[in-house]
Amino acid sequence: MQSERFSIGLTAAVAVLAMTVFLGNARAATEKQLHNFKTDGKDGNNPNAGLIFDGAGNLYGTTYDGGAHGGGTVFELTPKKGGGWRETILHNFNPHIKDGSYPLAGVIFDASGNLYGTTSVGGLYQQGTVFELTAKAGGGWTETILHSFSNGGRDGAGPAASLIFDAAGNLYGTTQEGGDSSCGAVFELKPHAGGGWGEEILHRFSLDGKDGCTPLAHLIFDEAGNLYGTTKAGGFFRAGTVFELMPKAGGGWTEKRLEFFNSSGRYGYNPVASLIFDAVGNLYGTTETGGHAKYKGGHGTVFSLTPAVHGVWAENVLHWFNENNGGAPVADLIFDSLGNLYGTTSQGGDHLAGTVFKLAPQTGGGWTGKILHEFNNNGKDGSNPSAGLILDSDGNLYGTTADGGAFGAGTVFEITP
Repeated sequence: MQSERFSIGLTAAVAVLAMTVFLGNARAATEKQLHNFKTDGKDGNNPNAGLIFDGAGNLYGTTYDGGAHGGGTVFELTPKKGGGWRETILHNFNPHIKDGSYPLAGVIFDASGNLYGTTSVGGLYQQGTVFELTAKAGGGWTETILHSFSNGGRDGAGPAASLIFDAAGNLYGTTQEGGDSSCGAVFELKPHAGGGWGEEILHRFSLDGKDGCTPLAHLIFDEAGNLYGTTKAGGFFRAGTVFELMPKAGGGWTEKRLEFFNSSGRYGYNPVASLIFDAVGNLYGTTETGGHAKYKGGHGTVFSLTPAVHGVWAENVLHWFNENNGGAPVADLIFDSLGNLYGTTSQGGDHLAGTVFKLAPQTGGGWTGKILHEFNNNGKDGSNPSAGLILDSDGNLYGTTADGGAFGAGTVFEITP
């Protein structure tokens, strides 16, 4: 069943006045499955990451496992002229050699059309890799391992997030483990003039009672070149943080914590997803858990952080999830051109298999929430989406589900408003 539901979440200052109204049995959007992953030893299984488009409208993504060697895949979906989509496996990760394996994150393009990503394990030290896929002139793709993480020293380990580029072509990412106290790290990879890439650790997270721990999300830049991210754990209350890394004039980076999440509060905690900026510099994100008990909370939130005077950021809760309208949001949010937010929840909804939701800002303040689709683990629909969405030029949404579908191994779906 697809349904449309509305909820109003006011700012933190007046959050106790927020109320929720549900309108059921109203069609909000149409879902179409573009691909059902198969457990046939050839196709990938269980996509945990989101998708990207190329200039021709083809989709690219990763699967956590499956493929020819069972270590996951990088795949491409190409639209057919007569309808439907054709899948091509670009790379099969092999956990039995020095290749990376089990990618939790998606891939990104560089200006030349090469793909870059991370694997959570594998490589020389079995602690994960950064890889590049380069298209061959005659067809196919060649993989190059740019970096193998090593948990034996102070390097990071187990990257779970995708990468980002800066203007100079350097790569930035996070690892969920390694570094100091096994709390993870922020790293940069720079291409050498003679070939190869060199790694620099920008920050090692530490269990010092203040710093965050376990970053699972990718980073974002602001216009000044500062990096922003989240950690699922750590901080004053051991419930996660939002952090900023600022480059120093003489080299190195300075960390600043913008938010400490608290498991006993109503604002949510354990952020897993990345952050996004709006046009005026406010940050938006989700927490996997927590929320206001009055509204049957505990199933996560959508929040914003607004910069204020003296460098203090104020948190507002835009929406509390209550399982009926979704739960456990672990994926990134996206904006459309009108300022509406879109996202997924990995659980909740009528079938407890996750949802796709939309939040629209109201003229007088607050946000209106709408469920666009409720997933149903019924042997046909996908279930448990763990990744964020992307929009095409027509306003259609695309994403993946980690489970469900015709073969129980996940799906790629499209939602048409």
